[in-house]
Amino acid sequence: MYDVAVIGGGAAGFFAALRAKSLRPELKVAIFEKSGALLSKVRISGGGRCNVTHHQFDPVLLSKNYPRGSKELLGLFHRFGPLDTIAWFKERGVELKTEKDGRMFPITDSSETIINALVGEAKELGVEIRLKEKITTLPEAKTLILASGSSPDGYEIARSYGHTIVPTVPSLFTFNIPTSPLKELSGIAIQDVKVTIDGFSMSQRGPLLITHFGFSGPAVLKLSAWAARFLHEKGYLADVHIDWLSSIKAYPILLNYKKEHPKKVMSTDNPFQFPKNFWKLFSMDKPWKDVSDKDLLILAEKLHNDVYKMEGKTTHKEEFVTAGGVMLKEVDFRTMQSKIAPHLFFAGEILDIDGVTGGFNFQNAWSTGYTAGQSAASLC
Repeated sequence: MYDVAVIGGGAAGFFAALRAKSLRPELKVAIFEKSGALLSKVRISGGGRCNVTHHQFDPVLLSKNYPRGSKELLGLFHRFGPLDTIAWFKERGVELKTEKDGRMFPITDSSETIINALVGEAKELGVEIRLKEKITTLPEAKTLILASGSSPDGYEIARSYGHTIVPTVPSLFTFNIPTSPLKELSGIAIQDVKVTIDGFSMSQRGPLLITHFGFSGPAVLKLSAWAARFLHEKGYLADVHIDWLSSIKAYPILLNYKKEHPKKVMSTDNPFQFPKNFWKLFSMDKPWKDVSDKDLLILAEKLHNDVYKMEGKTTHKEEFVTAGGVMLKEVDFRTMQSKIAPHLFFAGEILDIDGVTGGFNFQNAWSTGYTAGQSAASLC
Protein backbone atom coordinates (compact mmCIF):
# COMPACT_ATOMS: atom_id res chain seq x y z
CA MET A 1 0.00 0.00 0.00
CA TYR A 2 1.39 3.34 -1.07
CA ASP A 3 0.61 6.61 0.65
CA VAL A 4 0.93 8.63 -2.57
CA ALA A 5 0.87 7.00 -6.01
CA VAL A 6 1.66 9.30 -8.93
CA ILE A 7 0.65 8.20 -12.42
CA GLY A 8 3.02 9.80 -14.93
CA GLY A 9 6.77 10.42 -14.87
CA GLY A 10 6.77 13.85 -16.47
CA ALA A 11 7.39 17.30 -15.00
CA ALA A 12 4.08 17.53 -13.11
CA GLY A 13 4.29 13.98 -11.77
CA PHE A 14 7.85 14.44 -10.55
CA PHE A 15 7.09 17.72 -8.83
CA ALA A 16 4.03 16.22 -7.13
CA ALA A 17 5.99 13.22 -5.83
CA LEU A 18 8.93 15.34 -4.68
CA ARG A 19 6.70 17.80 -2.81
CA ALA A 20 4.79 15.03 -1.05
CA LYS A 21 7.93 13.14 -0.01
CA SER A 22 9.83 16.27 1.09
CA LEU A 23 6.93 17.31 3.35
CA ARG A 24 6.42 13.85 4.82
CA PRO A 25 9.63 11.78 4.46
CA GLU A 26 7.99 8.82 6.20
CA LEU A 27 5.39 8.41 3.44
CA LYS A 28 5.67 5.70 0.79
CA VAL A 29 5.61 7.67 -2.48
CA ALA A 30 5.96 6.18 -5.96
CA ILE A 31 5.93 7.40 -9.58
CA PHE A 32 4.45 5.00 -12.16
CA GLU A 33 5.58 5.69 -15.75
CA LYS A 34 4.22 3.56 -18.62
CA SER A 35 7.23 4.14 -20.88
CA GLY A 36 10.85 3.27 -20.26
CA ALA A 37 11.90 6.93 -20.07
CA LEU A 38 11.31 9.65 -17.51
CA LEU A 39 10.72 13.34 -18.25
CA SER A 40 10.64 12.89 -22.03
CA LYS A 41 9.10 16.31 -22.73
CA VAL A 42 11.65 17.97 -20.48
CA ARG A 43 14.40 16.29 -22.48
CA ILE A 44 13.33 17.68 -25.88
CA SER A 45 11.82 21.01 -24.83
CA GLY A 46 13.46 24.11 -26.24
CA GLY A 47 15.55 22.12 -28.70
CA GLY A 48 17.06 20.08 -25.89
CA ARG A 49 17.72 23.13 -23.68
CA CYS A 50 14.46 22.94 -21.62
CA ASN A 51 12.43 26.13 -21.39
CA VAL A 52 11.85 25.76 -17.63
CA THR A 53 9.61 28.79 -17.03
CA HIS A 54 9.04 32.41 -18.07
CA HIS A 55 10.34 35.66 -16.60
CA GLN A 56 6.83 36.95 -15.90
CA PHE A 57 6.50 37.27 -12.16
CA ASP A 58 3.12 39.03 -11.95
CA PRO A 59 0.54 36.22 -11.43
CA VAL A 60 -2.20 38.18 -13.20
CA LEU A 61 -0.10 38.84 -16.31
CA LEU A 62 1.32 35.32 -16.18
CA SER A 63 -2.15 33.75 -16.18
CA LYS A 64 -3.07 35.63 -19.37
CA ASN A 65 -0.76 33.30 -21.31
CA TYR A 66 -3.15 30.37 -20.92
CA PRO A 67 -5.94 30.09 -23.51
CA ARG A 68 -7.53 27.52 -21.21
CA GLY A 69 -7.05 27.59 -17.42
CA SER A 70 -6.19 31.27 -16.96
CA LYS A 71 -8.71 31.90 -14.15
CA GLU A 72 -8.02 28.63 -12.36
CA LEU A 73 -4.23 29.05 -12.33
CA LEU A 74 -4.23 32.57 -10.89
CA GLY A 75 -4.44 31.48 -7.25
CA LEU A 76 -1.85 28.73 -7.80
CA PHE A 77 0.60 31.24 -9.24
CA HIS A 78 0.25 33.39 -6.12
CA ARG A 79 1.24 30.34 -4.05
CA PHE A 80 3.89 28.83 -6.35
CA GLY A 81 4.97 30.83 -9.39
CA PRO A 82 8.07 31.33 -11.54
CA LEU A 83 10.08 32.92 -8.70
CA ASP A 84 9.45 29.80 -6.62
CA THR A 85 10.45 27.59 -9.55
CA ILE A 86 13.69 29.52 -9.96
CA ALA A 87 14.41 29.26 -6.23
CA TRP A 88 13.62 25.52 -6.15
CA PHE A 89 16.13 24.72 -8.88
CA LYS A 90 18.71 27.15 -7.48
CA GLU A 91 18.59 25.34 -4.12
CA ARG A 92 19.54 22.20 -6.03
CA GLY A 93 22.47 23.83 -7.81
CA VAL A 94 20.70 24.73 -11.06
CA GLU A 95 20.94 28.36 -12.16
CA LEU A 96 18.49 29.68 -14.74
CA LYS A 97 19.05 32.49 -17.23
CA THR A 98 16.57 34.76 -18.99
CA GLU A 99 16.60 35.31 -22.75
CA LYS A 100 15.40 38.56 -24.31
CA ASP A 101 11.91 37.18 -25.02
CA GLY A 102 11.47 36.21 -21.34
CA ARG A 103 12.02 32.47 -21.72
CA MET A 104 14.16 30.93 -18.98
CA PHE A 105 16.67 28.11 -19.50
CA PRO A 106 19.37 26.45 -17.39
CA ILE A 107 22.69 28.28 -17.85
CA THR A 108 24.08 24.98 -19.16
CA ASP A 109 21.66 25.14 -22.12
CA SER A 110 21.01 21.44 -21.50
CA SER A 111 17.76 19.78 -20.45
CA GLU A 112 19.85 17.04 -18.82
CA THR A 113 20.65 19.56 -16.08
CA ILE A 114 16.96 19.78 -15.20
CA ILE A 115 16.42 16.02 -15.50
CA ASN A 116 19.41 15.29 -13.27
CA ALA A 117 18.12 17.72 -10.63
CA LEU A 118 14.66 16.11 -10.56
CA VAL A 119 15.84 12.49 -10.69
CA GLY A 120 18.63 13.22 -8.18
CA GLU A 121 16.14 14.76 -5.75
CA ALA A 122 13.83 11.74 -6.13
CA LYS A 123 16.69 9.36 -5.29
CA GLU A 124 17.82 11.44 -2.34
CA LEU A 125 14.31 11.61 -0.89
CA GLY A 126 13.59 7.94 -1.55
CA VAL A 127 10.78 8.31 -4.08
CA GLU A 128 10.18 4.93 -5.73
CA ILE A 129 10.29 5.10 -9.54
CA ARG A 130 8.62 2.33 -11.52
CA LEU A 131 9.13 2.33 -15.30
CA LYS A 132 7.17 0.45 -17.98
CA GLU A 133 4.17 0.33 -15.69
CA LYS A 134 1.09 0.45 -17.91
CA ILE A 135 -1.65 0.97 -15.37
CA THR A 136 -4.44 -1.51 -16.03
CA THR A 137 -5.07 -2.06 -12.33
CA LEU A 138 -4.43 0.99 -10.18
CA PRO A 139 -1.88 0.60 -7.37
CA GLU A 140 -3.27 0.40 -3.87
CA ALA A 141 -2.76 3.85 -2.41
CA LYS A 142 -4.24 6.24 0.13
CA THR A 143 -4.02 9.05 -2.42
CA LEU A 144 -3.69 9.00 -6.21
CA ILE A 145 -2.25 11.81 -8.34
CA LEU A 146 -3.00 11.67 -12.07
CA ALA A 147 -0.23 13.48 -13.96
CA SER A 148 -0.33 11.45 -17.16
CA GLY A 149 -0.39 14.33 -19.66
CA SER A 150 -2.50 13.75 -22.76
CA SER A 151 -2.31 9.95 -22.45
CA PRO A 152 -5.65 8.22 -23.20
CA ASP A 153 -4.94 5.88 -20.26
CA GLY A 154 -4.99 8.81 -17.84
CA TYR A 155 -8.25 10.13 -19.28
CA GLU A 156 -9.76 6.65 -18.93
CA ILE A 157 -8.79 6.51 -15.25
CA ALA A 158 -10.30 9.96 -14.67
CA ARG A 159 -13.51 8.86 -16.43
CA SER A 160 -13.68 5.76 -14.23
CA TYR A 161 -13.87 8.08 -11.20
CA GLY A 162 -16.75 10.00 -12.80
CA HIS A 163 -14.83 12.88 -14.39
CA THR A 164 -15.74 14.59 -17.65
CA ILE A 165 -13.06 14.77 -20.35
CA VAL A 166 -13.20 17.81 -22.62
CA PRO A 167 -12.34 16.47 -26.12
CA THR A 168 -8.69 17.06 -26.94
CA VAL A 169 -7.43 18.97 -29.97
CA PRO A 170 -3.86 19.98 -30.89
CA SER A 171 -2.46 23.27 -29.62
CA LEU A 172 0.86 24.94 -30.50
CA PHE A 173 1.26 23.98 -34.14
CA THR A 174 2.58 25.58 -37.31
CA PHE A 175 0.56 26.60 -40.37
CA ASN A 176 0.86 24.68 -43.63
CA ILE A 177 0.63 27.10 -46.60
CA PRO A 178 1.29 24.87 -49.65
CA THR A 179 0.62 27.68 -52.15
CA SER A 180 2.90 30.18 -50.39
CA PRO A 181 5.33 31.94 -52.76
CA LEU A 182 7.58 32.52 -49.74
CA LYS A 183 8.53 28.85 -49.21
CA GLU A 184 11.77 29.36 -51.15
CA LEU A 185 12.79 31.73 -48.32
CA SER A 186 12.69 28.96 -45.71
CA GLY A 187 14.64 29.94 -42.60
CA ILE A 188 14.05 33.70 -42.86
CA ALA A 189 12.46 35.34 -39.80
CA ILE A 190 10.60 38.66 -39.76
CA GLN A 191 10.66 40.16 -36.29
CA ASP A 192 7.49 42.17 -35.57
CA VAL A 193 4.58 40.64 -37.46
CA LYS A 194 0.84 40.58 -36.70
CA VAL A 195 -0.97 37.37 -37.65
CA THR A 196 -4.76 37.11 -37.89
CA ILE A 197 -7.06 34.26 -38.95
CA ASP A 198 -10.17 35.06 -40.96
CA GLY A 199 -13.25 34.70 -38.75
CA PHE A 200 -11.29 34.56 -35.48
CA SER A 201 -11.33 37.67 -33.30
CA MET A 202 -7.86 37.49 -31.79
CA SER A 203 -4.50 38.23 -33.44
CA GLN A 204 -0.93 37.73 -32.24
CA ARG A 205 2.21 39.80 -32.69
CA GLY A 206 5.82 38.68 -32.62
CA PRO A 207 8.50 37.02 -34.75
CA LEU A 208 7.35 34.90 -37.70
CA LEU A 209 9.52 32.21 -39.27
CA ILE A 210 9.08 31.32 -42.94
CA THR A 211 9.47 27.56 -43.46
CA HIS A 212 9.45 25.12 -46.36
CA PHE A 213 5.84 24.22 -45.47
CA GLY A 214 4.46 27.63 -44.48
CA PHE A 215 4.73 29.68 -41.29
CA SER A 216 6.08 29.04 -37.79
CA GLY A 217 7.63 31.17 -35.04
CA PRO A 218 6.19 32.63 -31.82
CA ALA A 219 3.42 34.70 -33.43
CA VAL A 220 2.04 31.67 -35.27
CA LEU A 221 2.46 29.21 -32.37
CA LYS A 222 0.72 31.57 -29.92
CA LEU A 223 -2.17 32.18 -32.31
CA SER A 224 -2.51 28.43 -32.89
CA ALA A 225 -3.02 27.96 -29.13
CA TRP A 226 -5.73 30.59 -28.85
CA ALA A 227 -7.43 29.42 -32.05
CA ALA A 228 -6.95 25.68 -31.37
CA ARG A 229 -10.64 24.77 -31.25
CA PHE A 230 -11.66 27.25 -33.97
CA LEU A 231 -9.10 25.83 -36.42
CA HIS A 232 -9.94 22.24 -35.48
CA GLU A 233 -13.59 22.90 -36.33
CA LYS A 234 -12.51 24.48 -39.63
CA GLY A 235 -10.44 21.41 -40.56
CA TYR A 236 -7.33 23.64 -40.49
CA LEU A 237 -8.55 25.44 -43.60
CA ALA A 238 -8.53 29.23 -43.22
CA ASP A 239 -7.27 32.50 -44.67
CA VAL A 240 -4.29 33.82 -42.71
CA HIS A 241 -3.68 37.58 -42.80
CA ILE A 242 -0.12 38.83 -42.25
CA ASP A 243 0.82 42.40 -41.35
CA TRP A 244 4.56 42.43 -42.00
CA LEU A 245 4.91 45.95 -40.55
CA SER A 246 2.64 45.88 -37.51
CA SER A 247 4.20 48.84 -35.70
CA ILE A 248 4.47 51.40 -38.53
CA LYS A 249 2.50 52.76 -41.53
CA ALA A 250 4.17 51.66 -44.75
CA TYR A 251 2.73 54.11 -47.31
CA PRO A 252 4.19 57.42 -46.06
CA ILE A 253 7.57 55.73 -45.57
CA LEU A 254 7.52 54.40 -49.14
CA LEU A 255 6.59 57.83 -50.54
CA ASN A 256 9.35 59.52 -48.56
CA TYR A 257 11.93 56.92 -49.61
CA LYS A 258 11.01 57.41 -53.27
CA LYS A 259 11.49 61.17 -52.84
CA GLU A 260 14.86 60.87 -51.07
CA HIS A 261 16.37 58.00 -53.12
CA PRO A 262 14.87 58.34 -56.63
CA LYS A 263 17.79 56.72 -58.48
CA LYS A 264 18.25 53.70 -56.23
CA VAL A 265 16.83 50.41 -57.51
CA MET A 266 13.79 49.42 -55.53
CA SER A 267 14.43 45.66 -55.48
CA THR A 268 17.92 46.03 -53.99
CA ASP A 269 17.22 48.90 -51.59
CA ASN A 270 14.38 49.00 -49.07
CA PRO A 271 13.40 51.29 -46.19
CA PHE A 272 12.20 48.55 -43.82
CA GLN A 273 15.38 46.54 -43.23
CA PHE A 274 13.69 43.41 -44.53
CA PRO A 275 15.98 40.54 -45.58
CA LYS A 276 17.04 41.14 -49.20
CA ASN A 277 15.45 38.03 -50.70
CA PHE A 278 12.19 38.69 -48.87
CA TRP A 279 12.01 42.28 -50.15
CA LYS A 280 12.71 41.18 -53.74
CA LEU A 281 9.46 39.20 -53.82
CA PHE A 282 7.45 42.31 -52.92
CA SER A 283 9.30 45.03 -54.84
CA MET A 284 9.97 46.00 -58.48
CA ASP A 285 13.28 45.78 -60.30
CA LYS A 286 13.46 49.45 -61.32
CA PRO A 287 14.49 52.83 -59.84
CA TRP A 288 12.27 54.23 -57.13
CA LYS A 289 11.45 57.27 -59.29
CA ASP A 290 9.83 54.99 -61.89
CA VAL A 291 7.46 53.40 -59.37
CA SER A 292 4.06 55.15 -59.35
CA ASP A 293 2.46 56.36 -56.14
CA LYS A 294 -0.46 54.05 -56.90
CA ASP A 295 1.91 51.06 -57.03
CA LEU A 296 3.37 52.15 -53.71
CA LEU A 297 -0.13 52.28 -52.22
CA ILE A 298 -0.87 48.76 -53.49
CA LEU A 299 2.45 47.56 -52.03
CA ALA A 300 1.70 49.21 -48.68
CA GLU A 301 -1.70 47.51 -48.54
CA LYS A 302 -0.08 44.15 -49.27
CA LEU A 303 2.58 44.64 -46.61
CA HIS A 304 -0.17 45.33 -44.05
CA ASN A 305 -2.61 42.66 -45.22
CA ASP A 306 -0.87 39.80 -47.03
CA VAL A 307 -3.30 36.87 -47.31
CA TYR A 308 -2.32 33.18 -47.45
CA LYS A 309 -4.42 30.01 -47.50
CA MET A 310 -3.77 27.68 -44.58
CA GLU A 311 -4.34 24.06 -45.61
CA GLY A 312 -3.38 21.98 -42.62
CA LYS A 313 -0.98 22.06 -39.69
CA THR A 314 2.35 20.56 -38.65
CA THR A 315 3.27 19.70 -35.07
CA HIS A 316 5.99 22.03 -33.87
CA LYS A 317 9.03 19.86 -33.23
CA GLU A 318 9.74 21.29 -29.78
CA GLU A 319 6.19 21.55 -28.52
CA PHE A 320 3.33 19.10 -28.53
CA VAL A 321 0.50 20.32 -26.37
CA THR A 322 -3.20 19.55 -26.36
CA ALA A 323 -6.22 21.66 -25.51
CA GLY A 324 -8.76 19.57 -23.62
CA GLY A 325 -8.63 17.12 -20.72
CA VAL A 326 -10.26 16.85 -17.29
CA MET A 327 -12.99 19.48 -16.97
CA LEU A 328 -11.69 22.27 -14.73
CA LYS A 329 -14.89 22.90 -12.76
CA GLU A 330 -14.60 19.35 -11.40
CA VAL A 331 -11.29 20.14 -9.65
CA ASP A 332 -10.62 22.23 -6.51
CA PHE A 333 -7.69 24.43 -7.56
CA ARG A 334 -6.83 25.33 -3.98
CA THR A 335 -5.69 21.72 -3.48
CA MET A 336 -5.83 20.11 -6.98
CA GLN A 337 -8.17 17.50 -5.47
CA SER A 338 -11.12 16.10 -7.39
CA LYS A 339 -14.51 17.49 -6.37
CA ILE A 340 -16.01 14.13 -7.35
CA ALA A 341 -13.63 11.52 -5.92
CA PRO A 342 -11.93 12.17 -2.54
CA HIS A 343 -8.18 11.45 -2.39
CA LEU A 344 -7.84 11.80 -6.19
CA PHE A 345 -5.64 14.67 -7.41
CA PHE A 346 -4.63 16.07 -10.80
CA ALA A 347 -1.51 17.85 -12.07
CA GLY A 348 -0.26 19.08 -15.43
CA GLU A 349 -1.56 18.58 -18.92
CA ILE A 350 -4.19 15.95 -18.04
CA LEU A 351 -6.29 18.98 -17.12
CA ASP A 352 -8.00 21.17 -19.71
CA ILE A 353 -5.17 23.70 -19.38
CA ASP A 354 -2.63 24.77 -21.96
CA GLY A 355 -0.31 27.73 -22.33
CA VAL A 356 1.27 29.48 -25.25
CA THR A 357 4.90 28.79 -26.12
CA GLY A 358 7.53 30.29 -23.81
CA GLY A 359 7.83 28.11 -20.70
CA PHE A 360 4.21 28.51 -19.62
CA ASN A 361 3.25 24.85 -19.97
CA PHE A 362 6.10 23.80 -17.69
CA GLN A 363 5.10 26.44 -15.13
CA ASN A 364 1.61 24.91 -15.13
CA ALA A 365 3.27 21.53 -14.44
CA TRP A 366 5.40 22.88 -11.57
CA SER A 367 2.55 24.83 -9.95
CA THR A 368 -0.15 22.14 -10.19
CA GLY A 369 2.32 19.36 -9.31
CA TYR A 370 3.63 21.19 -6.25
CA THR A 371 0.11 21.86 -4.96
CA ALA A 372 -1.19 18.33 -5.69
CA GLY A 373 1.78 16.76 -3.90
CA GLN A 374 1.42 19.03 -0.90
CA SER A 375 -2.31 18.38 -0.61
CA ALA A 376 -2.01 14.61 -1.08
CA ALA A 377 0.66 14.40 1.63
CA SER A 378 -1.57 16.28 4.05
CA LEU A 379 -4.29 13.62 3.72
CA CYS A 380 -2.02 10.68 4.58
